[in-house]
Amino acid sequence: MENNNQIENAEIETGLNISEAIKRGFDEKIKNLKEDKRPARTPEFSHTEWMKCIQYEDINGSGRLFGGRLIQWMDEVAGIAATRHSRGLVTTAAIDNLQFKKGGYINDLIAIVAKLTHVGNTSMEVRVDVYVEDKETGARHPINRAYFVEVHIDEEGKPIPVEYSLTPETPAEFAEWEGANKRSEMRKVRRNEGF
Repeated sequence: MENNNQIENAEIETGLNISEAIKRGFDEKIKNLKEDKRPARTPEFSHTEWMKCIQYEDINGSGRLFGGRLIQWMDEVAGIAATRHSRGLVTTAAIDNLQFKKGGYINDLIAIVAKLTHVGNTSMEVRVDVYVEDKETGARHPINRAYFVEVHIDEEGKPIPVEYSLTPETPAEFAEWEGANKRSEMRKVRRNEGF
């Protein structure tokens, strides 16, 4: 029963039908992941959380958190998560599915939470969620989410292989891995079609 609750919670969190993904066979995905000969780390290894209190300099003309400022903070946290995984220099190559769900306001406490969802040869995908945290209860309410693609680079800025693979451990992490593959394919299509 606990496993079913985990799956339901993961489906709500990721928006993906994890039960269906499990039926399609995570066994095959696990086998493919085990064929990667690099040392592995889990998504939790890269988990990064940063707190911020919104100040006047963070506000736009409408009295809400300036979106550009939020994206800057998200980019920094994504870079930290990717650096923790790769133990090297990274640069942002793309941002996918940026969704502004609600605004943030002066004196709101926000939590920016990031962890890896996928690792390729030279790139890593990082999911970044932003929450407003209630000062009295500690409850968190989502205001933004995006997926950042970070590339592992050398001192001259050239892409280099990521030394560590990623091993998802939960149904939600496997669903994120599968979603990352789909987002990667969509980026390739957009690049090839020029948009």
